[in-house]
Amino acid sequence: MRLTRQTNYALRILMYCGANPGRSRIPDIARAYGLSEAFLFKVLQPLVEYGLITTTRGRSGGIALARPAGQISILDVVKVTEGSFAMAECFEDEHADCPLIDHCGLNSVLRDALNAFFTVLAERNIADLVASRPDLAAVLSLEQVHGAPGAH
Repeated sequence: MRLTRQTNYALRILMYCGANPGRSRIPDIARAYGLSEAFLFKVLQPLVEYGLITTTRGRSGGIALARPAGQISILDVVKVTEGSFAMAECFEDEHADCPLIDHCGLNSVLRDALNAFFTVLAERNIADLVASRPDLAAVLSLEQVHGAPGAH
C-alpha cells in the first residue's frame, strides 16, 4: 500500500501549521516545500471541507489548524485524502467475482492488516509529528517568515 501525494502534502501542510503559531500563508508553505501554490490549494480543499483547517481571507488571512494539533490524528488525514482502502479485489463489493470469496482466508488477513495500520495511525497525531522534530521550524524557515521585524 502506498499513500498518495495528496496525503503526503496534506500531512506536510498540517505539520507546517502545527509548527507555526497563528496563521500560515500558502505562499510561505509552497516556498518551504518547493511546491506550486495551485497544488497546495487543491490539497487544502478537503482539509477545509472536513474541518481540519480553517481559512481566513484578507490581508492578515491565511490558514490554521481547526483544532489543536494533538486532536488531529494521522488517521483523520488519511481518511480524508485517500480514495480507497481496498487492498484486494475482494474488498470491493462490485468487483467481488472471485469464486473463493466465501471460502478464502486472504480477505480476513488483509482486513486485520488494514485495521492494524488504522490503529497505529489513530494513535499518532500532528502534535506528535511536530514534537518529534524539534528543528522543524528551522527546516521550514519559520523564523524567516515570522522572526524578522516586518516579515510576513
